[in-house]
Amino acid sequence: MNKKIVRFLIYGMVTLLLFWILSIPVGPLPPLGPLMNPTTGFWANAETQPPSTKTVTLHSDELSEPVTVYFDRRHIPHIFARNDRDLFFAQGYITARDRLWQMEFQTRAAAGRLSEILGPRTLQFDRYRRRIGMVYAAEQALEGMMEDEESTRAIKAYTDGVNAWIEQLDPSQYPVEYKIMDYQPERWTPLKCALLFKNMTLTLASRNNDVRMSNTRAYFGDRFIDEILDIKPELNDPIIPPSRDWNFEPLDPQEPDGSFTPSMVTDIVEFPADPNNGSNNWAVGGSKTASGYPLLANDPHLGLSLPSIWYAVQLHAPSVNAMGVSLPGSPSVVIGFNEDIAWGTTNVSADVWDWYQIDFRDSTFSEYRFDGRWRKTRKRVEKIRVKGGETVVDTVVYTHHGPVVETDTDHFGGREIPRHHAVRWIAYAKSNEVRFFLKINRARNYDDYREALDYFHSPAQNWVFADSADIALTVTGRYPLKWDEQGRFISDGSDPRYDWQGWIPFDHIPFVKNPEREFVSSANQDPTDDSYPYYLDDDFAPYERGRRINDRLEAMNQITVDSMRQLQLDAFSYHASTTLPVMLKLLEADSLSESELQGYRDLADWNYFNSKEKIDPSLYHRWWDALYEAIWSDEYRSTDLPLAWPDRDQVAQLVMSETPLKWYDDIGTDREESLADLVLRSYRAAFRELEEEFGAYGRSWEWGRVNSTSIRHVAGLPGFGRSDLATDGGGESVNAIKRTHGPSWRMVVEAGPEMKGYGIYPGGQSGNPGSGRYADMIEDWNDGKLYPLYFMKDTPPDDSLSYTIKLK
Repeated sequence: MNKKIVRFLIYGMVTLLLFWILSIPVGPLPPLGPLMNPTTGFWANAETQPPSTKTVTLHSDELSEPVTVYFDRRHIPHIFARNDRDLFFAQGYITARDRLWQMEFQTRAAAGRLSEILGPRTLQFDRYRRRIGMVYAAEQALEGMMEDEESTRAIKAYTDGVNAWIEQLDPSQYPVEYKIMDYQPERWTPLKCALLFKNMTLTLASRNNDVRMSNTRAYFGDRFIDEILDIKPELNDPIIPPSRDWNFEPLDPQEPDGSFTPSMVTDIVEFPADPNNGSNNWAVGGSKTASGYPLLANDPHLGLSLPSIWYAVQLHAPSVNAMGVSLPGSPSVVIGFNEDIAWGTTNVSADVWDWYQIDFRDSTFSEYRFDGRWRKTRKRVEKIRVKGGETVVDTVVYTHHGPVVETDTDHFGGREIPRHHAVRWIAYAKSNEVRFFLKINRARNYDDYREALDYFHSPAQNWVFADSADIALTVTGRYPLKWDEQGRFISDGSDPRYDWQGWIPFDHIPFVKNPEREFVSSANQDPTDDSYPYYLDDDFAPYERGRRINDRLEAMNQITVDSMRQLQLDAFSYHASTTLPVMLKLLEADSLSESELQGYRDLADWNYFNSKEKIDPSLYHRWWDALYEAIWSDEYRSTDLPLAWPDRDQVAQLVMSETPLKWYDDIGTDREESLADLVLRSYRAAFRELEEEFGAYGRSWEWGRVNSTSIRHVAGLPGFGRSDLATDGGGESVNAIKRTHGPSWRMVVEAGPEMKGYGIYPGGQSGNPGSGRYADMIEDWNDGKLYPLYFMKDTPPDDSLSYTIKLK
């Protein structure tokens, strides 16, 4: 046989074999053949056209009339419809066109369904989501939404719009993540909208210290809690000015006769909310602004991700004209403004997640003791499908409090699960946050704002407000009626006096309107001083950001949009300004090496701003972290118990007092250490750590490098995020950028005869990594810029970039 023919046959067989091999998935990995296909694989997701303005007209049998969508140069859609149903249909369609994979992935995560597409690696994650009742919570929320006709219409219209986009997709057009992970989009449902809201509640309203506080009380005693964990720093500045009078008669919940002592808990498995989640917002009255009209600013701090958590949009119909950012997967504008008002939000961090110790009758978990008798449980079977493996069947036991998160002797993440702890969480109560957003998008004045707030239950938020005449702030949410410190420690699940005893009435919730100081603000700090008669929590954000904002607003006059922008970028560290002078005074400079001494001199000249080009913030923050560890680690790390550590500003208060404390003594040494000893030890430790990581003392220690910021892909896919951004700010600065957390949306709105908005977020409108609009705002966000938001009253005239989409 001819050699050429033989080679041709061999090459052909090898090619066919290779094609066959590449078409076979390996475990959870996708088959590489389809992924690499130049026609239908990831190459098909590349976009080569630069961003441009264009007008799209949507036609569909599902629309009453055509909908016009104008995309501006930032690819922000301005949706013009002639009725609400078409408006929300188009919002769902357009959002899915840009963010479908993100929408579905986030709701899969919320529902505990990642293992269906990612395999066994996410089983622990999925089991936890099932055991804390995320789908149950979403079902409760959906029931609440569907009890309201307007909310039902909006959710169903949005859902229909998302599905209209999915139905016309060819597999070659699937977002690239579907191709990489080898799965297909599934139909959107109203439950997914509810899951999105419950996922936000999990992010912002799941922090709890019950287990840690109970263990701390058992390990260190009540005196430690009184003297350390109950410290109220002198510089605390609550959200509601202390001059506020509470002109109502508070409800009086029934307290138990004595305190409950729970069993020691060694291993409750938790995925706690990130303590870096925070936010700033404020509004100033017209007497302090250059325009004579109020100004409002907001920058919610969340995990920074690509695609961004936010999607900018304008919604225009006869009943509404609102612009701002939405949550991909839900109707309406979440943070923004309309023709009459502006609104923004920060997190409250109230205690709305309580652990209860449950006494079961036997190992069947069918009955538990409550109020002197045995009460039946309810069991929910959770089936977790696992890609490349067998379906995991998990039975979650529910008491009247909520789900019993650990009930079996199986292994969870390699550790045996302890038994008998149920969760009561605000997310399990029926609610309808969609109703709030529909109403606030249409609000025309303060009264409308207050009426809308009554529908916002969770996660509790400080909603700030401004129109052309008024400013206001309400510590909004549905708060359980509790006796003082109820839920601070693990509760007795058998005693009805530990149950939530109703809700704080809406009219009793803290709020302020047009205060004498002519501004309102919040930065996650204590909502009120001790005069407020209800218990909300004992653990709010340290005072530093809130105090800095209030100090600056108090001093500012003739405030402009740019003044607000600069305050959002403020990198001052109140924490450093209060503690560093004491630390430097206690530091024995004579014992330092030449490079350590240079660091000492530079710190003495530092202006306390976390500026990216400065070395001082890097040395100070590492020094503080090492000092904090030196004070507490010997006691805290002598046990495996999860314990509650003191907050940063509480320890700062101790250091500033320079009072000798037994906690400064290192129990691991024979001598008795003082604070000065720990200051020197920690300074040297911080210096060595930075030298090992970044080399000799010098420019390589710049804060922008040490505090390097990353914006990760939502699923952590390598190459689809941004890393090594040099940024100003820090966790305690108004510009609260800390590695993977920071201002997820910066917005300033100027009220007046015409509302003018400005905003930016660290990402882009498109969810496609192959698009030029995927991350096009990151550099300008990092440089502190704000874009004018093109707020349209009418649709623009058709131009050469107009085109029509006929939906299937």
